[in-house]
Amino acid sequence: MDAKKIIEDIAINARKAAGVLAISNGAKRNAALLACATAIRNAKATLQSENKKDLARSDELGLTDAMVDRLRLTDDRIEGMAVALEQIAAQTDPIGETISACNRPNGLRIEKRRVPIGVVGIIFESRPNVTADAAGLCLKSGNACILRGGKEAIHSNLAIAAALQAGLEAAGLPASCVTVLKSTDRALVPAMATAEGLIDLIIPRGGTSLIRAVTEAATIPVIKHYSGNCHVYVHESADPAMAVNITLNAKTQRTGVCNAAETLLIDAAVADTLLPQIAEKLIAAGVELRGCEKSCAILPAITPATDADWGEEYLDLIMAVKVVDDLDAAAAHINKYGSKHTDAIVADDIAATQRFTNAVDTSSVMINASTRFSDGGEYGLGAEIGISTDKLHARGPMGAQDLTTYKWIVTGQGHVRN
Repeated sequence: MDAKKIIEDIAINARKAAGVLAISNGAKRNAALLACATAIRNAKATLQSENKKDLARSDELGLTDAMVDRLRLTDDRIEGMAVALEQIAAQTDPIGETISACNRPNGLRIEKRRVPIGVVGIIFESRPNVTADAAGLCLKSGNACILRGGKEAIHSNLAIAAALQAGLEAAGLPASCVTVLKSTDRALVPAMATAEGLIDLIIPRGGTSLIRAVTEAATIPVIKHYSGNCHVYVHESADPAMAVNITLNAKTQRTGVCNAAETLLIDAAVADTLLPQIAEKLIAAGVELRGCEKSCAILPAITPATDADWGEEYLDLIMAVKVVDDLDAAAAHINKYGSKHTDAIVADDIAATQRFTNAVDTSSVMINASTRFSDGGEYGLGAEIGISTDKLHARGPMGAQDLTTYKWIVTGQGHVRN
């Protein structure tokens, strides 16, 4: 297989489609999004039939229960994809927005205007709904996209892509606005990451090994979406019932997603009384706890944690537990071991929440709320390309606006520079 040639051919067509999108108006793109939503609903039987082929291979591929859950396309999840496309269509058009403008003393009008990036490559793993979300956000922001999903979801992804392309064509836009690679051969990843002049941006979202492979190979810009080693920190001022409920939800509401909490940090001042209450609920929900020395002294039945546990993204019913001396110790732990994704504090002390917000290096801080709310849909973005753990260009859940850049528009009246 000539991976470079395959990507080149696809990217050339995507570049042509990006040119069509660049001169399209918001109404045209919104009509396409609504047509794609209809096509997704109409294709439900096909999507579930193709999804069953992927699910049938889950044992062969060694997928965990949490990974299988991420892979499964239920009626609600298919409807969720369609609704997300409709929500994206309802948002304000980011393209053409004037970010800033001024009139210079010499009479020149200077504008900074939002424009599409062009062709966006997205490399992701097991969640097939990412195909629809990514395509929808790229379409809203006037970008063509090339999507490379994981082998565990190939049948589902191709079926979703076919539905989206049917919607695009029904709305009068090129099907090549959205392309899902038919092969999951790993050679396609570096081929995408080095397609200078054809692909403008690569966004990898998935495991650490995938993201490192992309960033090490890339000769074009990359926005990284690293793993979600998310924390819940229970401050000594926390309401006990709130601490129990938030921790339980953050860990167990859905374990196989990047915004599920993996580590519980709790102040020593309340650990003796509050940690057993939290642990009781977690253990009853089937969570295996792995604790520090102080945690194990309070909860003798739990498993001792190793150094590796503090940086682990389990994506499973496992949670690391550490007793910390104070807020500064909690922040230091998060900044050392966290993935700059999402971290929560449970506290009644406003000064403590402000200090935590400033001290923790993370893309989303949750104050008295579950980490599970770190999500494009919950933030009003309709959907998300992913959650960027980078600091430049975009950070946190990425919506349509984050898939734009800008250009300067300078208007004169015959001006020449002396």
